Amino acid sequence: MKILLTNDDGINSLGIYALYQELKKIGQVSIVAPETEQSAVGHAITLSNPLRVREIYRDGSFYGYSVNGTPADCVKLGALVIFKEPPDIVVSGINLGPNLGIDIIYSGTVSAATEGTVLGFPSLAISLGTRRDPDYSFAAAFTKGLCLKVKEKGLPPGILLNVNIPAISCAEIKGVKISRQGKSRFKDTFEKRRDPRGNVYYWLTGEIVREEENEEADTKAVDGNYVSITPLHFDLTSYLSIRGLKEWDISLKD
Repeated sequence: MKILLTNDDGINSLGIYALYQELKKIGQVSIVAPETEQSAVGHAITLSNPLRVREIYRDGSFYGYSVNGTPADCVKLGALVIFKEPPDIVVSGINLGPNLGIDIIYSGTVSAATEGTVLGFPSLAISLGTRRDPDYSFAAAFTKGLCLKVKEKGLPPGILLNVNIPAISCAEIKGVKISRQGKSRFKDTFEKRRDPRGNVYYWLTGEIVREEENEEADTKAVDGNYVSITPLHFDLTSYLSIRGLKEWDISLKD
């Protein structure tokens, strides 16, 4: 199995290294990842600046390629330029922190996997539900098994799997839930600060707002100590709204 591995935390992150160590047990892993952290860049691509690719070595051996671009840039370059053969699967992660609810529209991790589906490859986005003192071992091992399952079963065209894993021990995890995107979000707050020269700047902070969710929501699954797997697609059309809008009878004369 040829695996294109990327992330949004940067090529030097511990999460991508843990995933690399597990995935190379089941296939040929090729890393193309941002040279620096690209969290919350969404599905941005680079149009106005040159993309530079560097070979990265770790412990004296070739490790992968870094790109001075976004996660979506990395998938495009890896699949279309850097490698002679297309990947069998695109894996993005392991992200430091969850990607649940409304957060997924900002996520570089999810967007890298989305780009994989745009290009026609089965894709996974993997996130660990903590931002402090992460232990990636279970998440990496679980992802390895999930890759094998995707190879066996396949995924529908245009569908990626957004996987969120609780940051607890394997023994504490209750199981796996197939979930839907929840509505939880961040309540944004901008802190006004001054730099040493007295210039004003703003720092975006906030807190998670847990909306009332039904039992199928991704946040409910992770909060209940389940691995959450949510199928996502890049078709943003609201099909339920099409009929209603047609009944508006909008014309050029209005």
